[in-house]
Amino acid sequence: MSDASKAKEEKKPSELRETIIVIIEALVIAFVFRSFFYQPFSIPTASLQPSMMIGDYFVASKFTWGYGRYSFSPIEVPIQGRIFGRESNRGDIAVFRPVPQKDDYVKRIIGLPGDTIQMKQGRLYINDVMVEREFIERSTDKDSFGTVLPVLVYKETLPNGLTHLINEISDESRMDNTSEYLVPEGHYFMMGDNRDRSQDSRFLSAVGYVPASNLIGKAEARFFSVEDNVPPWQIWQWPAKLRLDRMFQSVY
Repeated sequence: MSDASKAKEEKKPSELRETIIVIIEALVIAFVFRSFFYQPFSIPTASLQPSMMIGDYFVASKFTWGYGRYSFSPIEVPIQGRIFGRESNRGDIAVFRPVPQKDDYVKRIIGLPGDTIQMKQGRLYINDVMVEREFIERSTDKDSFGTVLPVLVYKETLPNGLTHLINEISDESRMDNTSEYLVPEGHYFMMGDNRDRSQDSRFLSAVGYVPASNLIGKAEARFFSVEDNVPPWQIWQWPAKLRLDRMFQSVY
């Protein structure tokens, strides 16, 4: 065997080792980035429409509010409170883990610690003051089962000035008239923008008040969106199903 052939044979194991090392390094970097900085999520239900549609994919920042017990999901870390924590703002869209559930939820922060929240005839009251809303248009809303219903779209303005759109099927639905909720210290009150199609903090036994330690991240930006919750890998459906106008946008 020539010297060149020997060198070539010796080089193959070395190249294989280097390739394995590069792959491992890439996986470690991806894991650290996902765990400490940004994590991708998708929207599987209609509860945040029209702000976040079924089939929207977005990234949530992990560091904005610090790190809690579910920040490194699916691993639960025995952390009390939050590390490097910062207060969340009313109106932020949050990824969190409800106390009675095992799945991550995505809702809007409506109530802060110490607030009172109530629904009266479809209108939201925060600390006994009715939240402003402005009629925008009549539209339709399709849920994850394909059921389409007519809705009224309003622009709602929260006490801190943040505005967002909400859907209302009517002002007399199941949770449009509630008792008063008092948000405990260290907790948040979450609601969906699709008010009559959202299981949120109004349902105390299902979601209830969300501890600050259960926040996972703040929704920041959409990077992909596809109609009918079509799996992203089905690229043959992209021409008909992609929503290009919803991609690469900040969420609020």
